[in-house]
Amino acid sequence: MAENENGAAQDAAEQPRQPQMRMQILTQFVRDLSFENVLAQKGGGGEVAPDVQVTVNLDGKKRAPEHQYEVACKLNIASRNKGSDDPLFLLEMDYVGIFHIEGVPDDQLHPFLLIECPRQIFPFMRRIVSDVTRDGGFPPLNLENIDFVQLYRQEIARRQAQAADA
Repeated sequence: MAENENGAAQDAAEQPRQPQMRMQILTQFVRDLSFENVLAQKGGGGEVAPDVQVTVNLDGKKRAPEHQYEVACKLNIASRNKGSDDPLFLLEMDYVGIFHIEGVPDDQLHPFLLIECPRQIFPFMRRIVSDVTRDGGFPPLNLENIDFVQLYRQEIARRQAQAADA
């Protein structure tokens, strides 16, 4: 047995350490944001029972600098009145995070980009949606947590079905 620099015994057969995974959010920003208050445009009011539909699209890609990746989360949120199916508002947002990622094996990079990275920036997206809907004259919309693992699995299944049809 050898001693390490602290004088502790170290097994000679000890395996070399795997490279440590490292992720850092370098920046995040709103690339595009649109909020349309349909209810106000039509001069509507009175009792409304909102039915909110949220669609999420994800995209991840490599950037030119080494170990840098861009992950875009596109939200499309449509709110309709349950009783009449009249539109209340439409919110579309393209939110981007730029990440420095090291130590993730190549075969795990794609799911990492589309699951873990959106999970890190989601609280910021949620806050923007809440603020925009409140500022637009509606009660703040607090998005439920999004299961990015399930979203990823659905996208993989959709792509496989599309490839099987082709």
